[in-house]
Amino acid sequence: MDLMKELAERNVSRKGPFLLGGDGELTFDDVLGADRTDLSCVRSGDVVALIGDFDARSLSSLLRLIDRGAVLVPLTEATRSEHEYFFEAASVDFIIEGSSIRRRSDVRGAHPLLTRLRESGKPGLVLFSSGTTGRPKAILHDFTNFIARYRTPRPTLRTLNFLLFDHIGGVNTFFHTIFNGGQVVAPSGRTPESVVATISSYQVELFPTTPTFLRLMLLEGLLDARRLESLKVITYGTERMDQPTLDRLCDALPHVDFRQTYGMSELGILRVKSQARNSLWMTVGGEGVETKVVDEVLFIRSVHQMLGYLNAPSPFDIDGWYDTGDLVRQDGRFLKIVGRSKQAINVGGVKVLPSEVERVALLHPDVLRAKARGVPNPLIGQHIEITCQPRAGRKLDRNMLRAHFRQHVSELLRPQSIRIGEVAVSHRHKQE
Repeated sequence: MDLMKELAERNVSRKGPFLLGGDGELTFDDVLGADRTDLSCVRSGDVVALIGDFDARSLSSLLRLIDRGAVLVPLTEATRSEHEYFFEAASVDFIIEGSSIRRRSDVRGAHPLLTRLRESGKPGLVLFSSGTTGRPKAILHDFTNFIARYRTPRPTLRTLNFLLFDHIGGVNTFFHTIFNGGQVVAPSGRTPESVVATISSYQVELFPTTPTFLRLMLLEGLLDARRLESLKVITYGTERMDQPTLDRLCDALPHVDFRQTYGMSELGILRVKSQARNSLWMTVGGEGVETKVVDEVLFIRSVHQMLGYLNAPSPFDIDGWYDTGDLVRQDGRFLKIVGRSKQAINVGGVKVLPSEVERVALLHPDVLRAKARGVPNPLIGQHIEITCQPRAGRKLDRNMLRAHFRQHVSELLRPQSIRIGEVAVSHRHKQE
């Protein structure tokens, strides 16, 4: 594969760097002219774990590994405790970290999907699921097919690569931007203050992020239209957004267009159009993508979907449809995600969505995060338990929260058990 040549030709009108920030700028001439890491031992079909971020060294290695026909496994420092599991699940041959490369000596036999990909002579990409319902799944893509969607010309903006190096959203941001002649900005850090500083310093126009991170920026008072005057678009995805948060975001940054994104590692990031900047209704599709709704659950079939899992059975049905597990409402051609089918709480035979209970909790001005779940109940099947995390410097008590729920919702949606404590957020800035 001659990816570097193609990208250089696509960017011929702009001789400057395609990467800004982080540990230095990077141009295509830099990648073509200087090997930062010696990759001469890597052959076509080798599985290579690359531990890094959206920095010059990592991206130089990433692009050159693809051109060598490797099967790339991007990883980050944040998941180091799981790296040995990832190496085993993906049958990793080489590990690259910084400028060093080492060969693994205990590689198990190749999975049939890897063998098939190697025989085709094409590079590959392995991403890992978030692992919220068990051990992370190793998701194998034919990289040639994976990047085909980026060859259709699209508008591009100077973009902050906030979503992580090992995440489908981060990978999508990077390739969409460089295929369309844009510039990627590497964040100096992923705290709210450092992100605002990076956006301001580099005049970032597009900021892809998560609802959890946006809520944190709101609560810390950092969404200042004057400091963020360069921003044109904020995209949000990877988890469900709630309407009160979106309304506050639109009020805080009236000059910014807010757009929902939708995708998953198994299918890639899909083409989405929000009904309006302050709306959670959207259309989902794009070239080669089909959707259908069965019993309020969204199913998708895509020409760009993964080859399969390396450590789990295929999730596709006989006709190639993938059950996303997302519960949706429909209004003509528009969809709105309202929850997850497997997370619905059965209260006396009535299905209650945790997201609806959490939405009400977040209306309380002292609640930072909320997480609802179903707890077994011998009388009614399940009852609702919610954990509420207070904002910094604020206090919550159960009686206060019970009164809040009585004021806002019917008895059915009121939690029987209320906990005050921390709600975990993953390294990908998603609520767990």
